[in-house]
Formats: sequence, C-alpha cells, structure tokens
Amino acid sequence: MGEIDNESGTKVLSRRERLRAETSREIEVIALRQMADAGPGAISLRGIAREMGMTARAIYSYFPTRDDLITALISGIGASLAEALETATQAVPATDPGGRLVAWGQALREWALANPESFRLFYGHPVPGYQPPEGGPVDHTARRVCRHLTFLVAAVWLDAPYDRPEKTSWSDLHPDYVAKIREDLPDVPPAAAALALRVWGRMHGLVALEIDGHIHPVARDPAALHHAEMLDLVRSLNLA
Repeated sequence: MGEIDNESGTKVLSRRERLRAETSREIEVIALRQMADAGPGAISLRGIAREMGMTARAIYSYFPTRDDLITALISGIGASLAEALETATQAVPATDPGGRLVAWGQALREWALANPESFRLFYGHPVPGYQPPEGGPVDHTARRVCRHLTFLVAAVWLDAPYDRPEKTSWSDLHPDYVAKIREDLPDVPPAAAALALRVWGRMHGLVALEIDGHIHPVARDPAALHHAEMLDLVRSLNLA
C-alpha cells in the first residue's frame, strides 16, 4: 500500500499501485480508440486484452465486466470536464457573471475539441446494453457539471436585470431533475433552474454540431461563430 507524504499530506503510491494505475489508464485509452474506430458497441475487454498482450483473466482483474470499464471511463471523463469548466470560470471574477458564462462555454468547446470521443461518450452516444448504476460515479460527475452551470445561471437570474416574464414552477420540470437541483442548490428557484436548461441547450448544441462535423462545411471560423453565440447568449440575459 502507498504511504502518506509527511510534507504534502498526500498519498504516495507504491510501485505496484503506479503500475496498476498506468495499466488501467492504458485499457481506458484503447477502449476509447475502439469506440472511435467502430462505435460505442465495439468496446471489448477481450479485444483490449489481445492488443495489450494480456490474458482475459488478467484484464478482468482490472475491470470485471465491460460495464465496469464503461462506468470508469464516463466517470473519469466527467471529472476531467468538470475540472476544466471550474478552472475556466474561477479565472473570471464573480462580479462578472456574463464573463463567467462565456468562459464556461468556451471551456466546454475547447475540452470537447481536445477530447471528441470522450465528449461523445459522456453526452450523446449511448453504449448498447449499458445502464449506468443509479447514484454511482457517472451520476456524480454529471451532477457536478450540471450543478456548476446552474449555479452560474442562478447568479445571473438573481443579480442581473434579466427580463423573465414567464412563470415557472417546479411542476414544469422533471421530478428527478427537481430533486437533484433542490438537494444540490436549495436556494435556486424553479425559473432559474429552467433558465439553466435553456442556457445549456445553446452552449451544448453548437459544440455537438461541431464535434459531429456539421460546422466546418458551413463556417470558415468555427471558433468565431461559437464566441459570437456565447456573446449573444449573455446579451440576451441583459449582461455585458
């Protein structure tokens, strides 16, 4: 087992633990490549074992089932995305809610372009036969991303002169979504939660089109197009 570093307080992995972590990461990288080459249904533990020169028994000691591998993939992807989004917005002062939303949207695009297969797996390409465990690591990371954006949008809703003529109640939203929002952000009103969904739709939609190859044939500068959309989004909320 690893030891605790007395100066930093962090755990120092043993050589065996480092090798195991490196092998797990290599398995995940090959799984993503399998998906990129032949779709989500192509992820195969036995195929990965053959490529790595491992026996099936050996690879099952890392991931007992294909679903365990997919769960690890998605939860790791979600954590990476959440960290990128949080880092980008923390670089903008809290007094600039519009700038924070733009930073969030730009970080989402940059991360997706750097990790297209991860983006597809996390958001749009379900794996045949796979059902994430309820309340597990996949749900945790997805909620982390959702909670962060909802928090940013709620700050706009509460503090900015946003024109909100619509009347929204919790009954207008899905009960599962309501339960998560009210648990994670109990001070957020239903109208702010609904606004977060609309903001998310605009941010995610253009990125998904670009990742799937639909933007480059029609736009010479996808980055400028995306930035213009983010600026229009914050202007629609009466933000600078």
